[in-house]
Amino acid sequence: MILDFSQNRLRVVFEVTEDKTVILRELSRNPIQDSREYKPQWCNIAEIHVSGENPDDHHFFKHTGASRCRTLKYVSHSYEQVPGGSKLEFLLEDSSLRVVVHYRFYADIGVVRTWLTLKNISSEVLGLEYVASFSYTGIDVGIENTNGQMRVFVPHNSWMREVNWQEYTPAELGYVRTPKFSGKRIAFSGNGTWGTKEHLSMGALTNLATRNTLMWQIENNGAWHWEISDISDMMYLKVGGPNEQENAWHKALCPNESFESVKAAVAVGENFDEALEQMTAYRRTLRPENPVERDLPVIFNDYMNCLRANPTEEKMLPVIDLAAETGAEIYCMDAGWYVEQGSWWETVGEWKPSTWRFPHGFRYIFDYIRSKGMIPGIWLEIETMGIQCPVVNQLGNECFFMRHGKKVIDHGRYLLDFRNRRVRDYAMSVIDRVVCEYGAGYIKIDYNVDGGIGTEVDADSFGDGLLEHGRAYLSWLCEVKGKYPHLILENCASGGLRMDYASLSVSHIQSVSDQSEYLINAHIAAAASTAVIPEQAAIWSYPRTGEDTDAAAMNMVNTILQRIHLSGEIWAWTPEVMATVKEAVALYKSYRAEIPASIPFYPLGIPKYTDHWLVSAYRYPNCVRVAVWRLDSEAATLEIPLQESFQSVQVIYPSTSRCETELGEGAIRVTMPRTNTAVILELH
Repeated sequence: MILDFSQNRLRVVFEVTEDKTVILRELSRNPIQDSREYKPQWCNIAEIHVSGENPDDHHFFKHTGASRCRTLKYVSHSYEQVPGGSKLEFLLEDSSLRVVVHYRFYADIGVVRTWLTLKNISSEVLGLEYVASFSYTGIDVGIENTNGQMRVFVPHNSWMREVNWQEYTPAELGYVRTPKFSGKRIAFSGNGTWGTKEHLSMGALTNLATRNTLMWQIENNGAWHWEISDISDMMYLKVGGPNEQENAWHKALCPNESFESVKAAVAVGENFDEALEQMTAYRRTLRPENPVERDLPVIFNDYMNCLRANPTEEKMLPVIDLAAETGAEIYCMDAGWYVEQGSWWETVGEWKPSTWRFPHGFRYIFDYIRSKGMIPGIWLEIETMGIQCPVVNQLGNECFFMRHGKKVIDHGRYLLDFRNRRVRDYAMSVIDRVVCEYGAGYIKIDYNVDGGIGTEVDADSFGDGLLEHGRAYLSWLCEVKGKYPHLILENCASGGLRMDYASLSVSHIQSVSDQSEYLINAHIAAAASTAVIPEQAAIWSYPRTGEDTDAAAMNMVNTILQRIHLSGEIWAWTPEVMATVKEAVALYKSYRAEIPASIPFYPLGIPKYTDHWLVSAYRYPNCVRVAVWRLDSEAATLEIPLQESFQSVQVIYPSTSRCETELGEGAIRVTMPRTNTAVILELH
């Protein structure tokens, strides 16, 4: 039985075989001619492995041969219209497990969101070791030469080196098809409370033969895994949350107990840019509402190249005055405000202001910020307690991550476990204090350490504790938003080390990086929209003493097509630098209402750290705006290919630029006479 649910920009075709196995035959943008016979025992849409059962495949490290792939059979399916789209559910069952495979579609968006719900219908405990949120066997359809006609896109990520995409052939990742099957896989995982510390929890795959690209993201603020390899002479893609092999995750599913897998989303397009366009539209359906955040206010944060976690009343007052002069609308006081003595790093956790730093009281500072027309904000690292925190011993071991009977310590911090009601209540009391007593309207929630593979307290495995802690933390954030609907929440984990759409579906803004060098930050800013929608991506702009207007302009080009995260040695700026910054802020305010409708694309391909020129473009309802950076290129002229026809082009920032442009047939020529300069172009 063939079931065709194609819609919008998606071709979606399933097959229910004679033995009642459900197979995803096609997920594509363009039609695929596929006459191959699938071997149902390897191609079930529900890939689940249970402890003590036979992985009946020569699988190496691959997640093939999952025991329930062969036993779960089709019972029924349902399809219905829901607000904003439609929902498809397959009910599968065997003697002990009932599984619902969910597919959520969105009107006019080429994305499907997928997850599984499992229920133990037996009288025995079932040990879950692997559950894939999305399984698709047959991604190589139409390909004769895998290495020549397939490309894999991997977003490497690191502290101050975020969003570092690399494009590979399968062979460059060590995968080469053999006459029978491969023991090798292309696989990437994340773990810990810094789930994106090495790679973003996403990826993409292009089939050049069929002109189809799949782009996926895993929506978990902890562990995840995806892999590509082959079975039964067909290549597969499997995407999911934690599992036992990679993430120390095991779940004991008791009789009548249910488990919901991590959600994943898969976008489809003809190429990377088109798949990104669909993923961007989908991500916007997840962005939380906030009446204050709707206008995308300009943020000044006094950390980066500024007060550097050493705020005092004396230092802050002139900075607040100057921040207001730039046009900033939020002033966020960063770390160190609570330190009486010792290191700001190891004393986090009590969250009471230092008395000597603020002789007129803490509320005085926040009232002063409001008197300047800005919303006051504050930095918290609410999920940790420093080993020198005075209240650590007031909480029992059950409130912290524990492994091997000991509290987990990472870089001078203990990790709080948000499954514990006492922890959540304590954290909420802190929020109550900073909002109601201090007057904060913005909270930067940072996370500067990693909880590792998880915790053993009340958990079936370390990974089980990690997953449930992460879910409890996000649930707590939703409680905060419900209690204070006007409060703006920033997600930060030493920059982008927890940059995922589980976190961003409950947070308004993402701090993309801690990078303090604007020339390097340009690379991060240029690629940021592949990971975070522009209206959520906060990019630092932080001019320093001695830097000229070219440096100030590049700092602002880095940020004004996304979200302004302003900082820097503002007291030392020359009048020319201040004017350059103010010009950018005014320009940003003139079009920021259009940013939530902008579509990012990359005329030169995804920016890389080795590039000498960078280009990122955004399609708006009435124009296209393009950021162009000439870094250390010896050539002063760049030709940028364009798919549309344009009648005019102008440099809209900075006004002092000596950039020259020329519209040609299908391209624009940009000449920038100086290295390490940047401009914003507007095309109509």
